[in-house]
Amino acid sequence: MIIQDIIKEIEEFAPLNYAEDFDNVGLLVGDKTAVVTGALITLDTLEATVDEAISKNCNLIVSFHPIIFSGLKKITGKNYVERVVLKAIKNDIAIYAIHTALDNQYKGVNDMICEKIGLINREILIPKKNSIKKLLTFVPADDAEKVRKAIFDAGGGSIGNYDNCSFNVNGTGSFKGNTSSNPVIGERGSLHFEKETQIGITFPAHLEGNILNALFTSHPYEEVAYEITSLENSNQHLGMGMIGELEKPQEEKAFLKTIKSTFKTGCLRHSELLEKPIKKVAVLGGSGAFAIENAKKAGADVYITADLKYHDFYKAEKNIVLADIGHYESEQFTKNLLYSFLTKKFSNFALILAETNSNPIKYI
Repeated sequence: MIIQDIIKEIEEFAPLNYAEDFDNVGLLVGDKTAVVTGALITLDTLEATVDEAISKNCNLIVSFHPIIFSGLKKITGKNYVERVVLKAIKNDIAIYAIHTALDNQYKGVNDMICEKIGLINREILIPKKNSIKKLLTFVPADDAEKVRKAIFDAGGGSIGNYDNCSFNVNGTGSFKGNTSSNPVIGERGSLHFEKETQIGITFPAHLEGNILNALFTSHPYEEVAYEITSLENSNQHLGMGMIGELEKPQEEKAFLKTIKSTFKTGCLRHSELLEKPIKKVAVLGGSGAFAIENAKKAGADVYITADLKYHDFYKAEKNIVLADIGHYESEQFTKNLLYSFLTKKFSNFALILAETNSNPIKYI
């Protein structure tokens, strides 16, 4: 097995197309064609993580956070980032990071938090825009079913809880091939009219290559007429954060104490308590101050996230309880999520859950 085999499975689960623009995801260090001896699954890649990989004969580290976030102009070992990269290269260890591609995945980071809390009726808190595209194509009426099926099989036509979705309009198409053409229907140099079906199908943006390949291989024409447009529609199964409900309402302090225990945080900071039961809960792993207003608009009783600053807590405005459980604490189960996914895909391969604790924050 080579590194690319593992990358392929990860990116089918959490396509890199959906990572945020500011992020740095994918294979950061190493050769994707190298044979894998073992893969270490971790939240962060530190020097101690590379040492653990060496000791466990793993030449691939699958990390949630990217060790290289901004451009490196020199690699001299003057800081922890450069030292990690140097050590990895010296020991032929590849480093792959998934980060916000997994944040935006429906069954990703925030779903894992919801699972630990026990939330039901989960929905994406901030559905991602510009992640849905639409294909329009024109097919001879007799071939419409074959082309539709090929596009459906490639992943097109899924809308929320429905699949095989399309819109079809019958009409008449016209064309005249030049002297270099080789028409399947009609004759070269003659104007031809053909009964055609216009097929409209939406698809996830990351599947565009697959969709076009299915279209071209199933369509009978020498030249395929089609157009693709990006839609502003929100994707209800893709985006940042989640919101769900507790099966039974809980008293505020009791709920926060349970959260503190579940996520083993040394210090849970929160805004003013509102003396009302907690039922609806919004979550966003990592730095989530930007989504406070989204949580309020969604009607959440409490918003669980991390890295809130002093003035962020004022934004609660007696409408919501803001709870900061710590960055590491909110994302600590992410490596378990990746490990569980990969072990199902590669059951007979050396996949190891990292033991290195990468939390840089300590509590007294």
